[in-house]
Amino acid sequence: MKTALSRFALLSSCLLLSSQLLAEPKRPECIAPAKPGGGFDLTCKLAQSGLKDAGLLKSPMRVTYMPGGVGAVAYNSVVAQRAGEPGTVVAFSSGSLLNLAQGKFGRYDETAVRWLAAVGTDYGAISVRADSPYQDLDDLIAAVKKDPGSVVFGAGATIGGQDWMQTALIARAAGVDPQKLRYVAFEGGGETLTAMLGGHVQVTSSGLGEVTPQLDAGKVRILAVLSDERLPGKLADIPTAKEQGFDISWPVIRGFYMGPEVSDEDFNWWKTQFDTLLADEDFATLREQRDLFPLSMTGEELDAFVKQQVEQYKALAGEFGLVK
Repeated sequence: MKTALSRFALLSSCLLLSSQLLAEPKRPECIAPAKPGGGFDLTCKLAQSGLKDAGLLKSPMRVTYMPGGVGAVAYNSVVAQRAGEPGTVVAFSSGSLLNLAQGKFGRYDETAVRWLAAVGTDYGAISVRADSPYQDLDDLIAAVKKDPGSVVFGAGATIGGQDWMQTALIARAAGVDPQKLRYVAFEGGGETLTAMLGGHVQVTSSGLGEVTPQLDAGKVRILAVLSDERLPGKLADIPTAKEQGFDISWPVIRGFYMGPEVSDEDFNWWKTQFDTLLADEDFATLREQRDLFPLSMTGEELDAFVKQQVEQYKALAGEFGLVK
């Protein structure tokens, strides 16, 4: 009897393992909807490393790049052409949701995909080169007030995008018309930072995690982080915009979505992997190393959060005359 039970337990374990292996997609892929080096790239590589290190993905996840429209090309491609792919996840950020709120993704809205997981939060940052004459946000605002055209801002989005919105909120708080800012749009944070380091723009608006590697290298100075309070650890010396007199906060969600026709079985497999990953202390360390902060939501909870955020961004975009 004991032997029979042992055989049954062994058979059950084998069947469970077999079902888990069958459920795993054959070619897992994370699409970063921009060129390498920006926040979407960071998001994909965080999942790539985290899932591998935790043993939650047997096959290596490849990271591919699909720039265009700050996420619009990837969103349309996944919805229209790759709707049911079980192994494809796509990175998104608060910037993606802001663009959706303004109808910048074409005929598809926030209900067109399956929102999978949020794995962390970043914060907006206003940065200059280390040798810039601007020592703090007051210096920058003073220069803009004196002559709005004298300062060239660079950001990984067009007017109305997340990075533009960060500068616009600060400009408005300082009594400067955001439309008078000189603004150069790039396809992703990596290009923006390269342009600033090359002297082609003087200020970048981006996610904090996109510039901290260059901060560590001593190549940039962050004038302000757009968080409610100073951040912990090695970032504790960076002043917030709020403490410099500008009541601006901009958290940047980092996460993933899947195509609208992905089966419940495949979607729930990924959800389970991310739920497990987000509870892992080693992943928390990995996230911290990339200067991201805890934010853990999956499935229905994330779906509700995304839709709420889009409504809030619609109202904000309306304030700046970006939507009718």
